[in-house]
Amino acid sequence: QVQLVESGGGLVQPGGSLRLSCAASGSILSINAMGWYRLARGKERELVAAITSGGSTTYADSVKGRFTISRDNAKNTVYLQMNSLNAEDTAVYYCNAEVMIAGEGTRDYWGQGTQVTVSS
Repeated sequence: QVQLVESGGGLVQPGGSLRLSCAASGSILSINAMGWYRLARGKERELVAAITSGGSTTYADSVKGRFTISRDNAKNTVYLQMNSLNAEDTAVYYCNAEVMIAGEGTRDYWGQGTQVTVSS
């Protein structure tokens, strides 16, 4: 019913930048919070950044000042601008959205994941 499609991952050199996008589609009444998580090899999944429908944001300490989350509510899309990337940012990045669907209430949905690799 609801799909989250991510794009923008890839290979980048240390110090470089990438911009991730995640578009939600389907039987959506509204979307509350949207966010990005990442899963690195040998580590637990962590919240990278999140943004409410009103635009309030939160960031992991490790990305503050380097990453910026934003969203376009008209397009049901969330973005993650990542600057000054380093090897510790290498991970699979997953988009998450808290979606309200007619007759079903609110559910969490996940994207398929996009690989970000920071390497020289």
